Amino acid sequence: MGAGIAQVSVQSGHDTVGREVTDELGERGRATIDRYLTRGVEKGRLSQEERDAALARLTLTTELSDLADCDLVIEAVLEELDLKREVFAELDRVTRPDAVLATNTSALSVSEIAAATQHPERVVGMHFFNPAPVLPLVEIARTPDSSEAAVDAAYAWAERAGKQPVRCNDTPGFIVNRILIPLLNDCVRVLDEADVHPEDMDKAMTNGAGWPMGPCALIDLIGIDVHVHASEALHGKLGEPRMAPPERLVRMQDEGRLGRKSGSGFYTY
Repeated sequence: MGAGIAQVSVQSGHDTVGREVTDELGERGRATIDRYLTRGVEKGRLSQEERDAALARLTLTTELSDLADCDLVIEAVLEELDLKREVFAELDRVTRPDAVLATNTSALSVSEIAAATQHPERVVGMHFFNPAPVLPLVEIARTPDSSEAAVDAAYAWAERAGKQPVRCNDTPGFIVNRILIPLLNDCVRVLDEADVHPEDMDKAMTNGAGWPMGPCALIDLIGIDVHVHASEALHGKLGEPRMAPPERLVRMQDEGRLGRKSGSGFYTY
């Protein structure tokens, strides 16, 4: 997700600093951006000059201190609260006081992340959807401490990047995942309860409910582990049975069948 957000930034004309924990991971992210931009040139969506200019706007680093002059920092580390709090505490120390600090969390509490800083008023949620360069929605989540200036700055940045931002309060799952995660969980439970094959479930929901992608294919795209983690986080906050990950998904995660990224999930890739 971090590479995708960086691609959105450089294609929007922003000088962008991408920070990874190792040089190897940073170069892997740059290669991903390069590959998608090159594909855009091949498909006629952008020129070679635009592709070269976008890549030239990207600088890589392994040091958080190199983000000191950034106007906006968007964090996209693993969905682990302690890790995010550690990152935000350091960002709070090294960035300018007027910089906006945004977390791309999909299910964790923005307020709990912001509490690790001395300036929680400049912390907001900016939840991009995967793949970030393609899907237009960005949820801008405000905490009780978020300043209007920080929320407006994040919203305006997303608009300038060609996205469709929406504002919401910092509640579990924000808008989309609060609705989508229990719905996807219901679909998975129906597979076993009604003895339905994944192909038939996806055919039913695309042809009967007008979904552009079936639920099983969508979970494979999201990642079984990512969906399970988000489900566990929502269930932990809300306690609603529908939020808990279905046993089938937990079993698939334990078996390493994580969807597209592992080569197998509900389908084989």
